Parts: sequence; C-alpha cells; structure tokens
Amino acid sequence: MGGSSIDREDGHIGFQIAPMVDVVFVLMLFFMASAGSQVVEKQLALNLPGSDGSSHISVVVGIDANGQVSMNGKNFDLPTDHSLPALRSWFTDAMAAFGDGDPVFIRPSADARHERIVDVMNALSASGVKKLTFS
Repeated sequence: MGGSSIDREDGHIGFQIAPMVDVVFVLMLFFMASAGSQVVEKQLALNLPGSDGSSHISVVVGIDANGQVSMNGKNFDLPTDHSLPALRSWFTDAMAAFGDGDPVFIRPSADARHERIVDVMNALSASGVKKLTFS
C-alpha cells in the first residue's frame, strides 16, 4: 500500500497552555459575576433584650401548682380569686410611677393550670403592662 506515513509519538501531545488559560479566564469571569450579586447586610435598628450597663429590676410573677400567684417571692391574692385585685392594683400603681420599661416575666410551675396563667395575663393587661414574657 502506497501512502505516506506520518510519524507520531504514541499519543503524547505534551502540556498545552492555551486550554488552561481559557479555563482560568472562565473561572475569573465566574467569580467576578458572582461577587457582583453578593448580598450586603445592613444594620437594623433593633433594641434587643440584654444588659446595657444600667441596673434593672426584673419583676417575676410566679404561679405554683395550686394556683398561688407570687411576685418576687411575695404572695398575692387567693388561689380561688380569678380577678387578682391585689396584683392588679400593685401593677397599676407601678405602671403609673415607673412606666412600662422592663418586661414582666411570668414563670408558671410545670403543673400550673392554664386557666390561672390566663387570669394573671388578664390582670397584667388590665393594669397597663405592655411588655410581658414567659421564663
């Protein structure tokens, strides 16, 4: 068979730089495009609970399993009284004197009835307490 034979090495072409430069340019383009769509976080003006250096007195209203309501260790009203007049008048006076600065914490016992917790929440709401949380 007559034809010209081409001398080739056995499949070894060598290291080609042109495809590697193309890959680097594609990666650079990808990172430049994705950097432009990066989300910039902005500061929100939020007042988070925490210590700001001033002394605050927390008011904790506890409810035990029998329905006895106490505030910072002092018992208020009878467990059978749903309107809680003593607790309501104390918070009414406190809101008039000090305003609604710090939240009032309700700390019910694990065995406390939900009905009693609602009674306390109603009394605090009627007294003008606007910041209320559970602990």
